[in-house]
Amino acid sequence: MADGGTRAGVRRARWRTLGAPPFAAAALTGTVAVYMALVAFGNITDFGTNREFVRHVLAMDTTFKDPDLMWRAVESPALQDAAYVAIIVWETLAACVLLLATGLWCAALRRGSSARARAASTAGLVMVLLLFGLGFIAIGGEWFAMWQSSDWNGLDAAARNVMLAAFALVVVHLPHPAARDDG
Repeated sequence: MADGGTRAGVRRARWRTLGAPPFAAAALTGTVAVYMALVAFGNITDFGTNREFVRHVLAMDTTFKDPDLMWRAVESPALQDAAYVAIIVWETLAACVLLLATGLWCAALRRGSSARARAASTAGLVMVLLLFGLGFIAIGGEWFAMWQSSDWNGLDAAARNVMLAAFALVVVHLPHPAARDDG
C-alpha cells in the first residue's frame, strides 16, 4: 500500500503545480508567445496586407488632414517599408524570447526555480508592450493620428495586445511562497 500512497502524493503534487502561479505564468507566456509567432509569421508570409496598413498610417492619408499635423506624415515608400520590416523583426524577436521563456517556465515547474523564466518572460512581454503600447498606441495613434482614420485604425487591436501582455506580466510577477528563486 505504500506504493499507492506515493502515487496519490504525486497526483496531489501535480494538481498543486497546475494550480500554482508559475503554471499560470507559463500558460500566459506561452499564449503570448504563440500569438506573437503567428503575427510575425503572418506578416512575413502575407507581407502586403499589413504593409498597406503601415503605409497608410505613416502617410496619414486617411486622417482629417489637419495642416498643423500633416508635416508629421512619412510619405517615402522606402521609409514606410523600413518601418514595417523593423516591426516584423521586433515581433519575431519578441516571439523568440517568449518561446524561450515558455520553455524556461516548463523547466521551472519541474525544478522549482523560476528566476530565469520570470526574467525572460519579463523581457519578452515588455517587448510586446513597447511594440503595441509605444509603437501603435502612442506613435501610430497619437503622433500619426491613426485615431482619426476609419479605414486604417489599429488602436483597438493594439489595446487588446497591451492588455494581454500587461496581464501576463502581472501574473509572471505574482509571488508564490513555495518557489525557490535561486536562479
